[in-house]
Amino acid sequence: MSDKDIALKPKTVTKPKLERPRLYKVILYNDDYTPREFVTVVLKVVFRMSNEAGYRVMMTAHKLGSAVVVVCAKDIAETKVAEAMDLAKEAGFPLMLKAEPEE
Repeated sequence: MSDKDIALKPKTVTKPKLERPRLYKVILYNDDYTPREFVTVVLKVVFRMSNEAGYRVMMTAHKLGSAVVVVCAKDIAETKVAEAMDLAKEAGFPLMLKAEPEE
C-alpha cells in the first residue's frame, strides 16, 4: 500500500446549541402607604426611567394593583429589586417589588 491509497474521512464538527438566558420581569405592587412621588423617584433612580415613564408605571400599579417595570436577565432583575427595596426601607416605606420568570 502506498500513501495515496489511504482515504481520509472528514471530521464532523458539532457546535453546541446555546439557549438564550431566561428573562425575568420586575413587578411593582401597589400599596396604600408609599407616596406616589417616592415610587416615581425610585423608578427614576434605580431603573433609569424618565419622569413620564416612571409616572405611567406607578399609575398602572396604582390602578391595576401591579405593573411590570422592566424585563431583563435574572441577576439584573434581582439586583434592581433589592436596590429599590433597600431605598424604600431606608425611607421607611413598604414598597414591594418582585422578580418573576417571564412566560
